[in-house]
Amino acid sequence: MSDITDVNSFLWVARARGFRQAARESGISSSALSDAVKRLEDDLGVRLLNRTTRSVLPTDAGRLLLKRLGPAFAEVASALGEVKSSRGLTAGELRLNVPVSAARLVLPAIVPPFLKAYPDIRLEIVTDENFVDIIESGCDAGIRYDERLEQDMVALPIGPRQQSYALAASSHYLARKGRPEHPRDLLAHDCILGRFSGRAISPWEFERDGEEIAINPKGNLIVQFGGGVDLGIDAAIAGSGMVYVFEDWLKPHFDRKDLVPVMEEWWLRFPGPFLYYPGRRLVPAPLRAFIDFVRQLQKV
Repeated sequence: MSDITDVNSFLWVARARGFRQAARESGISSSALSDAVKRLEDDLGVRLLNRTTRSVLPTDAGRLLLKRLGPAFAEVASALGEVKSSRGLTAGELRLNVPVSAARLVLPAIVPPFLKAYPDIRLEIVTDENFVDIIESGCDAGIRYDERLEQDMVALPIGPRQQSYALAASSHYLARKGRPEHPRDLLAHDCILGRFSGRAISPWEFERDGEEIAINPKGNLIVQFGGGVDLGIDAAIAGSGMVYVFEDWLKPHFDRKDLVPVMEEWWLRFPGPFLYYPGRRLVPAPLRAFIDFVRQLQKV
């Protein structure tokens, strides 16, 4: 049977997609990780990782091993965490996979008091707008909206329970192009568009008094949701066009009068995000502490 340490080293490298990153995350040297993976490959008689000068990616066999062993090792970590918690000490690492919007708009009210309450927990936030398998990515839990939740996951409300998109433009843009009164009017406007990585440009959806409408506006600037939103907002402030993003993202600009709210009665409202995690029997102690902390905040 392969050495358990070698198996764990493989998991670090496969999740990190590289020996240097795995070394930084695990505290084990790159050379020790490389030796451990080579021993495991020799023992199994199959290559687990494809190595190039630029990347390290699991082979088919490596992906299978990662998929099967990831949850098992998480259970081991959870069991050890529970033993520590029984001594009154909640410690360990917690990795959350979240969209940039959650990192900007939801977590700032949660993370500082959580770290103050649990100083022995090391929290890592991984921002990602794509659909991911949180187990294969090496994360304990994620934050997503209802329509993007993975199947067979436990979901817990986190943050504001209702959010909305907000349409905005600068005052000088509106003075130049006019103020739209209906979503269809936006077809004659310059609009700053957004898309998720590898996906089509998202339509703009509106609703009023039960009427729903989706349009595909035109514009000469397209940004990627998440990291590109700030650029889109800056372009709107500069008068390049109209922007339609989370209301909470725009509130500071409304307060400073950098941007003007437009067609507020049409803004699309939707349920807030969820914390989601695998519904396994043993939940790691740091994640359990975070879940309980979020539940307490929801009651306030």
